[in-house]
Amino acid sequence: MRSHKRLDVWKTAMQLVKEIYRITSKFPEEERYGLTSQMRRSAVSVPSNIAEGAARSGHKEFLRFLYIARGSLSELETQILIAIELTYIAEGKAITNDIEKVFALLGGLIKSVNARK
Repeated sequence: MRSHKRLDVWKTAMQLVKEIYRITSKFPEEERYGLTSQMRRSAVSVPSNIAEGAARSGHKEFLRFLYIARGSLSELETQILIAIELTYIAEGKAITNDIEKVFALLGGLIKSVNARK
């Protein structure tokens, strides 16, 4: 098994992707190429960058991809807030909690990798 598949943050981010796809499938049709597409791309980018960074050589490169993943997660968080404001998401508490969990796990991994440098 590749190393990223053992990471809790990667597993949790993968669950977040599934949840984003579920939520956005209920968005209005006119958002297919707008907010729906953007949210899905941001969500997919999080575990993708974790996996890519884990496959690179060295802590410095891994950290760079973890920071990119965190940026994508911030993007997704903003898009979720927009969707809540537009009333596309009725109750945003659960999904924002999921995002906070991934943020915390990413922060812990970043701290751990920094400590190994």
